[in-house]
This record gives sequence, C-alpha cells and structure tokens, in this order.
Amino acid sequence: MMQLSNDTHCNKHSLLNVMNRFIAAANNMDETIMVPSLLRDVPLEDQGSQASVSHNNNEPPFPSKQRDMYEHYLLLKSLKNDMEWGLLKREMSGGASFLEMAVKQEELPQVNGGVAEEGSDLEGQFHYHLHGLFAVLSKLTVQADHLTNRYKREIGGEPRCFS
Repeated sequence: MMQLSNDTHCNKHSLLNVMNRFIAAANNMDETIMVPSLLRDVPLEDQGSQASVSHNNNEPPFPSKQRDMYEHYLLLKSLKNDMEWGLLKREMSGGASFLEMAVKQEELPQVNGGVAEEGSDLEGQFHYHLHGLFAVLSKLTVQADHLTNRYKREIGGEPRCFS
C-alpha cells in the first residue's frame, strides 16, 4: 500500500483534510445527539440564524429539502457513511448512489452536441468536480456543526447567546 507523505496531512487545503473535517463534524454530531428522535418537528432553521448557515456571502442561501432537524441529521449521517463505506455498501443494499448514476451517465455515448471527444478535457473535468466537492463538503461540515450546536442549545438546555 502506498504511504502518503506527512505534507499531505498537514495541508489544510487538501481534499483529505476537507473530507476529514466533514467526517469529524458528522461524528461529533452523532456523538452529541444521543436521542435523534427528539429532533423531529424541530424546524431546521431558527429565526436568527438563517443567514449564518451560508458562510459565503456571494452565494444565495440554498433551500433545504429536509423539513426538520431529524431529517437533516439522517441526511448528514447517511452522507458520512457513503464517504466512509463507498459504493460497495450501496451495491449490497440494492440502491444506486448519485456517484454510481454519474459514472453510468459518463459511460453512455454522447450524441448531437455531447462531449466532443471522450476524455478530451479530463484535467478540466477533474478540477471542476474537485472544486464542487470542496464546496459541498465545506457546506456539509458547516451544517453538521450548526445542527450539533442547535441540538445543544434547543435540546441540551445550553443558554442562548444574544448579541
């Protein structure tokens, strides 16, 4: 097995670091939330923090498909499991993941205005998807931390900070 250099683990901008931050935030969320069912019917956004979830002021707030904190908790936990276990777990359970569907879509022959040549701009595609992966993982990390803090505040009885 190939050994990674220590430099890779120290670079705060590496993909591994971003992935590890999300997994750590999701693990912290999972360890903090002892009774997930208490999150049912608790609105995902509290009134004062709707703008704080989107940490990039240039981006519009993204609508959430989850109706309550419980569904959001399950989504974050599921995404963490997908990252840790990969496609094998999905294949064994019979479900198709987004990644599998994307790979199958790439394998389909392109017609009438599709990709000019197969693999013509792999570097560009790689950087485009890498940038997207960084952005999504960063948002998921913020959301997991936010959910954990909301749980502590709403359910755990910690005092609210008014500023």
